[in-house]
Amino acid sequence: MKKESLTKSLTVETSQRLDRFLHSRIGGSRNQIERLIKRGFVEIDGKIVKKAGYRVSSGQVVRYTIPEEPDYVAASVDFEVPIIYEDEHILVINKPSGLVVHPAPSVREPTLVDWLKARGVNLSTISGEERHGIVHRLDKETSGAMVVAKNNTAHERLSRQLQEKTMGRYYVALVDLPLKASGIVEGPIGRNPANRLKMGVVSGGKPARTRFEKLLMDEKSRYELVGAKLYTGRTHQIRVHLASLNRHIVGDSLYGFKSKNNIIQRILLHAYILYLDHPATGKTMQFTAPIPKDMWERLENCFEKERLDEILDPCSFLRRFGDHCDRMFHEGGDRSDG
Repeated sequence: MKKESLTKSLTVETSQRLDRFLHSRIGGSRNQIERLIKRGFVEIDGKIVKKAGYRVSSGQVVRYTIPEEPDYVAASVDFEVPIIYEDEHILVINKPSGLVVHPAPSVREPTLVDWLKARGVNLSTISGEERHGIVHRLDKETSGAMVVAKNNTAHERLSRQLQEKTMGRYYVALVDLPLKASGIVEGPIGRNPANRLKMGVVSGGKPARTRFEKLLMDEKSRYELVGAKLYTGRTHQIRVHLASLNRHIVGDSLYGFKSKNNIIQRILLHAYILYLDHPATGKTMQFTAPIPKDMWERLENCFEKERLDEILDPCSFLRRFGDHCDRMFHEGGDRSDG
C-alpha cells in the first residue's frame, strides 16, 4: 500500500531560524527537522532551501513535504508485542523490556519498528526512514505504553500534544530505598561529564521536572513502589532524578548497583498509563499497560497482592496525583509475559 505524503504551507510570524520555526510548528526532533531540510523537502516562497540555519522573515511562506515511505525490508522478527488499542490512525502497544524501539548503527537485533513492518502496519514517515511511526520512545529495558502514528497527520498532531503537554505517561517503579516524601523534583539534565553513557543533574542542562508519589512500602522498609509523572521528556529523566535523591530503580545497573543486575535482568520501570487526545476525533483517551509478568512477580515478592491490586487500580493510581479518572479507558487485558 502506498503511504500518504503530507504537504503543508505555514506563514512566518516572527524572524527566526528555519529549523526552529519548523520545530515549533510541526514538532519532531531537531535532527528530524534538519534532515527534512537537507533532503530538499522545504521551500521558502517557492524556492528550495537546504540550510537549517537559514533565517526566515515575517510574512514569508514556508512549504514543507513529508516524503512517501521508501522501500524497506524488515529484519527477521520472531516475537510479538501486546496491543492495547488500534484503529486506522494510531496503534497503542505495551512494549516489552529488552526491545529497542528503532534501528540504529549500534543495534543488531530486531526492533519495534521491524516488528511493525513485519506486521504490515501502515506507518507515518515524518520521523525519517529509521523511525517510522515513532512519536515518543522508551529505553530498551523500560516496558510499557507507547503510541505509534499510522499516518503523517496523526504523527504531526501527536507531536504537537507532546510539546503542549496534553499527551503523556505515568510510570511505576520499584526503588531500593523509600523516598522521604512525595513531591516534585526539578533539576536540569545533561550529559554526565564523568561518564558519557549516563545523564545527570548538571549546570547548563535542559530543564527537567518530575513528580514522584509514594505508593507502597515493604514490611522491612527496604523497597518502595513509587509512581512518577513527567512534565518534561529528558533522556533517563526518572532514573536521573531518583539518583539525585540517592535512590535507584531496582535492576538499574547504570545508575544503581551492578550486583543487582545479576539477579534482576531488567530495570523495574514501567510506563503504566498513557493519555492523549485522539488525533482524528479529538477525544481524550487513556490507556493502561498491564505490568509484565517478570516485574509483577518481583512486586508480589515485596508486597501483598491485594494491596498491589488496590494501589494499581488505574483510578486510585491517578487520584494519588490529584488527577481525575474521567477519560475513556482502554486496558491491555491480562498481564504480559514480558
